[in-house]
This record gives sequence, structure tokens and C-alpha cells, in this order.
Amino acid sequence: MRSRTLVVIAALSGLISVGLGAFAAHGLKNLLSPYLLGVFETGVTYQFIHTLALLLCALFALNTPILNAQKAFHRAAICFIIGILFFSGSLYALALTGVKWFGLLLHWAG
Repeated sequence: MRSRTLVVIAALSGLISVGLGAFAAHGLKNLLSPYLLGVFETGVTYQFIHTLALLLCALFALNTPILNAQKAFHRAAICFIIGILFFSGSLYALALTGVKWFGLLLHWAG
């Protein structure tokens, strides 16, 4: 995966996290219990933090001439993308569906 592609993915993830945060604050506030709203907001927070880390990895990979360092930054960026999809995605699914199975990550992490 190219570094510029990772920058675009980070930008899209940032856009999505801001949009989901606004959706939670305005659209879900009256629909979800305070606990599930907190779960959703936790997903947004983690997605945003991982998006910043993804962007840093992409920018470092763009600006380093060392091939091994570029590969390491690319691998780290892919791990952040996977983390966003699985962790934040499971929190979104738990909050929106109420299916407790999605909360296993929360139970194991806490």
C-alpha cells in the first residue's frame, strides 16, 4: 500500500469519525440509553485517535528515505486500520444493535 493511499484513508477515517461523533451527539442522543451512547462515543474517540496515528504513520513513511522504515510505517498503519475496523466497528455495532456479543471486546478489555 502506498503512503499517499494511507493519507487518503486517514482523511476518510477522520471525516467518518467526525460525522459519527456529530451523529451521536445530535441523532442518537434521544434514541440510545446513556450507556449505549457512551459506548458509541468511545468508538468514535478510539477511531479518531487511531486516525491520527494512521496519518502520522503515513506522513512518516512519505518522508523517510529508508525503505525498511517505510515498510514498518506501512505495517503499523495497516494495524491501525484493522484496529479501527474491529474495535470501533464492534462498539458501533454494540451501541446500534444492542447485541451483547459485540461487547465481548469491552468485557475482555475491562
